[in-house]
Amino acid sequence: MTSVDSHAPEPPRDPRGSWGLPALGDLPIREDLGDGLVRVLAPNPSPMTLDGTNTYVLSPPHSGEAVLIDPGPEDAGHRARVAAVLAEADAQLRAVLLTHHHHDHAEGAATWVREHGCALLSASASRTRAHGGLADGARIPVGGTDIEVVATPGHTRDHLAFRLADGGLLTGDHVLGRGTSVVAHPDGDLEAYLHSLRRVHDLGPHVLYPGHGPVLTEDPGAVIAFYLAHRRFREDQLRHALAASPATLDELVAQLYAEVDRRLWPAAAASLSATASALSARGELRTDADGRHHLEV
Repeated sequence: MTSVDSHAPEPPRDPRGSWGLPALGDLPIREDLGDGLVRVLAPNPSPMTLDGTNTYVLSPPHSGEAVLIDPGPEDAGHRARVAAVLAEADAQLRAVLLTHHHHDHAEGAATWVREHGCALLSASASRTRAHGGLADGARIPVGGTDIEVVATPGHTRDHLAFRLADGGLLTGDHVLGRGTSVVAHPDGDLEAYLHSLRRVHDLGPHVLYPGHGPVLTEDPGAVIAFYLAHRRFREDQLRHALAASPATLDELVAQLYAEVDRRLWPAAAASLSATASALSARGELRTDADGRHHLEV
């Protein structure tokens, strides 16, 4: 019989559990979200991408203009479905926007830019071959309205969110429709991620349009609060484990993520490494020459 550690930290409750969201695998391929915003699901489901990557097309009604956010993987079928959305709106593609450089969001961008002669915009022009680097607070005009750039580093160093005129937020991998995001250390940074989560919470979006999973409309603030609580939980987990004995990163992953699909362990290791790095910077943790982490008392 496995003993239960009564002093182990308790995970926070995910408020989405009672919202009646589509089950994993049941997300519609296309979803019209109103005010000219359409979500198109890419055919790249996996333990990391959940249902697949969400590509968004924003074409304000009767404007004749559109932008594409996170074109997703290079896939002919996906590209055709997105092209159909543009054709229905009778819109010219003005720009492709990237929330970050990961290939499941950005791989298809080059084809769109080549075929439409439009701009490619991201925070890291050097990593995405973008035509321009987007800074926090920048505004991107489309069809008589503006999209505001919100810097949300943490998942990756170059991560952005895009705020629509009505306050809705396209979150990329900063906040997902289900589960929690990875802090992709060393590119990702936990302290930056926590700061970004607090900033997004303070913006008070009434809807979150994530890069993976269903759109979140019921209580976005509660989801962001859960994300912050989840990170505190992971920090407490690490402290609790190391209080018992020093351990390497691999040992900690095997211990703390024992019930998680092993295909997700590399992602878990990245987030756990980000947590260890943050605790080390705070003076709470040290690492010896053999790679074993020790809790500083």
